[in-house]
Amino acid sequence: MNCSTAKFYAAVIAAAAALAVHSAVAGDIISDWDSVKLPPKPELKAVTVDPKTTALLVLDLMKNNCGARPRCAAIVPNVKKLIDTARSHNMMIVYNLTGAGKPEDMADASIMPKPGDFLVKNGRGGDKFINSNLDDGLKAKGIKTVIITGTSAQGAVGGTTNGATQRGYKAVVPVDGMSAEDAYNEQYAAWHIYKGGPANVVNNATLTRSDLIKFAN
Repeated sequence: MNCSTAKFYAAVIAAAAALAVHSAVAGDIISDWDSVKLPPKPELKAVTVDPKTTALLVLDLMKNNCGARPRCAAIVPNVKKLIDTARSHNMMIVYNLTGAGKPEDMADASIMPKPGDFLVKNGRGGDKFINSNLDDGLKAKGIKTVIITGTSAQGAVGGTTNGATQRGYKAVVPVDGMSAEDAYNEQYAAWHIYKGGPANVVNNATLTRSDLIKFAN
């Protein structure tokens, strides 16, 4: 085989390889859906917060929401423990109530707001910061970090995590304090916060579990 022939075959092989790669990535994500490999599960991180500059957010945990989200009832004890701990440290506790906005419509009486807790006004949609009093309320208390719990995971929790980090807050998101209509939505939300979301979320939000959150003295 002379040099020219060798170069020709090398070019053919290179072209075939390039075509194979192009074919593998051509199309769209729906076409490739069944062949996509799940990434490794997120590594949950321990985090210590300063009670003086941290607020606990309890979002949309209402009876009608929990009825449509299988894991919702199971997260209530975890959220209650966070609420009790926050109260013991005199922390700011923030509630967003949906529907008629009645505390008695919350998923469980044990997590209802008390006098002095902050109620979000006009907290519609996923991001509770938009067109509401939340940002002003947090700034008035000198809050720098928010612990975000609630339902749905991909809606209120994911949306408000994005809204918080865009506004310069640090966000702490316990996976056992959020629920959704199905496990995939929770998985999507966790991955978005951990690694799949925009830089402001990934760099300023900590995915954790409630028992990994410590409160500084």
